[in-house]
Amino acid sequence: MGGMLAMKPLDMPVQDATPIRDESRAPLRILYHHRVVSRDGQSVHVDDMIAALRREGHTVSIAAPAVLSSQDLGAEAPRWITALKALLPASLYEAMELGYNIPAFARLYRAWRQCRPDVIYERYNLNLIAGVLVAKLTRTPLLLEVNAPLAQERARFGGLGLAAVARRLESWIWRQADRVMPVSDVLVAHMIEAGVDPARITVIPNAIDTDVYDGAQADAAKRALGLSGKIVLGFSGFMREWHGLDALMDVLSQPNLPPELHVLLVGDGPARAGMERQAAALGIADRMTFTGVVPREKIAPYIAAFDVALQPRSVGYASPLKLFEYMAAGKAIVAPDQPNIRELLVAEESALLFDPNEDGAMLAALLRLVQDGRLRRHLGQGARRQIDVRGFTWADNARRVAAMGAVLAVPNSMIR
Repeated sequence: MGGMLAMKPLDMPVQDATPIRDESRAPLRILYHHRVVSRDGQSVHVDDMIAALRREGHTVSIAAPAVLSSQDLGAEAPRWITALKALLPASLYEAMELGYNIPAFARLYRAWRQCRPDVIYERYNLNLIAGVLVAKLTRTPLLLEVNAPLAQERARFGGLGLAAVARRLESWIWRQADRVMPVSDVLVAHMIEAGVDPARITVIPNAIDTDVYDGAQADAAKRALGLSGKIVLGFSGFMREWHGLDALMDVLSQPNLPPELHVLLVGDGPARAGMERQAAALGIADRMTFTGVVPREKIAPYIAAFDVALQPRSVGYASPLKLFEYMAAGKAIVAPDQPNIRELLVAEESALLFDPNEDGAMLAALLRLVQDGRLRRHLGQGARRQIDVRGFTWADNARRVAAMGAVLAVPNSMIR
């Protein structure tokens, strides 16, 4: 690809993206803007992307709410925010979100004056227009990372009082960005429908740092967890209702399962308490281990204990972070057969994909892997190979972003 990042045609699968390596580029000054206030997968993405950009030699300044840095991994949004959402009518809460743009604009513009960035990198959030406004005012290119069509997502999961306003603002923000970076090909269709120029869209999926997972041994990991001799079905991440973890209860409730079958759930979240109660009621609590929150720097040995790694459910446009963890650890993966998952995994080569609409399909895939150690090894090796072949690392993502930023920053530096 050389110096300039070629834009990915819409009919080219994201799998064909390759690592960008160009040591000749000068370091960029990047102003990273976001509104993340919970310590979950969102913050993991933010932290890892910033770290990768800095390792590549770029200067990254941050304009964001101060609350994130003070929270432990696994923490939800501050209680006062949760309380406001619960107490206020949706339309009033969204009006307050719009009002947040005033302090957000002031914070971002102040940061811009301090660092004079070559580009602004923003993680898209609903009703957040401050990034576009500062970019326009200062004539600074805006790179917009988009993880979800949030107007649609909020309407589906949380409800929107000002749905028409949210949809129009979302479309406007996407169209104003100099480059829009959705995490999946599926999201591209949403952007085209919103009027975004396809030439300004580049799919950049989530990623992983592979060195964290190299060297972790499965047998040692199982011994440390008291799971020696077990066939471990594992899940890592924040446990929410839409992850479909209740399906694991159905799996463990099946008759004639191998007695060594065990479920290891690494993480925490609002769905955990209900799962523990259900496991106790079904008499399968002894076949499940809940670890609670595990610091990210210590996660690798837990995932190393998995024999089969689970992605029971996924929204149709996501680029699930846990899949990259599983791939980096070289684990056999079971995941739903849907377009965004097929962007990352190849059926029978790097995962078993099941029809999420077919009763018993996930159970059949799991039992197939439980009974076939050779297939587990084959899929695990294929999954790990995907990381290197497809450039699914944060370092590769940082290079892609920097390549786009460098192209945009050249004319911008002449203006300023």
